[in-house]
Amino acid sequence: MMSGNALRDLNTLPASERKNDSSSKGNFTKTCNGNTIENVEELQKKNPSSVCINGGETVNAGVEVANSEVEYIESENLGDLDDVNTCLEKLLPGLESKDWVLVVETLNNVRRLSIFHREAMHSMLGDLIPLVVKSLKNPRSAVCKTAIMTSADIFSAYNDDLIEFLDPLLVQLLLKSSQDKRFVCEAAERALEVMTTSVFPMSLLPKLQPYLKNRNPRIRAKASMCFSRSVPRLGVEGIQEYGIDKLIQVAASQLSDQLPESREAARTLLLELQTVYEKSNGLSTTIPEQPEMNSWEHFCQSKLSPLSAQAVLRVTNIAREGLVIGS
Repeated sequence: MMSGNALRDLNTLPASERKNDSSSKGNFTKTCNGNTIENVEELQKKNPSSVCINGGETVNAGVEVANSEVEYIESENLGDLDDVNTCLEKLLPGLESKDWVLVVETLNNVRRLSIFHREAMHSMLGDLIPLVVKSLKNPRSAVCKTAIMTSADIFSAYNDDLIEFLDPLLVQLLLKSSQDKRFVCEAAERALEVMTTSVFPMSLLPKLQPYLKNRNPRIRAKASMCFSRSVPRLGVEGIQEYGIDKLIQVAASQLSDQLPESREAARTLLLELQTVYEKSNGLSTTIPEQPEMNSWEHFCQSKLSPLSAQAVLRVTNIAREGLVIGS
């Protein structure tokens, strides 16, 4: 059901927003002292008809700012906060605001708290994550992309502590990484990469697996790439514990997928599994002269259908023959 709802989200972007996504610059700056937003609000009180954002564009209040520039600040360039307690108090109201400028500013403060004050925000994750997900669904690209960058910083900070909140974040990031908006797509792909390096694969892989069968081929492809990146982090013992037979079946099913990204991810995963299997069974990585009962070929044939085993062996044998020729 979650996947179905998320897929519907993918088609809700208005045409006007799609046309205004080329800009990736802007002028939002750090404000837990609230200068930027508070100045805007003060100006709104004094002159409801127009407002000047960050000393730049003057816009009509009550009319959504279509082309205001937004600065997407890389994590390493974010500075610490002046007043942590005040920022913590303003987080949830800021993320719930109907003022998209305030939402973007608050998301950047969530990022700063994740980086500089991880423990201070930890107890708020249960309330915070749904609001970040709400921003991920926002049709305004400035809010959406900042929420994506926020997700990446949250992954880096909280690792496995996010696992119980991961599902809604994951589905939205898979959706955003499958869009045609390049700068949103690239940000979502980076966030997914951070997720695969931050969350323990034993917990992450079961979350990813349902999306390998999603009806949307682009979502399958992104999920396959995440799955393939995550498996090697298990290590030899972890792969054996998770079940190399389960993993080879997953990889084999992706070999015939519609998109080349899925197929390439499957090939990469199969080569990793072959290496782990042969190491754990004391087998040589060169082509054996005589098939053995515990050989990679026998293992594939015992766990897969004949057609799937043939496809898997074609991939792994070509790679292995290339190693032999090159040696």
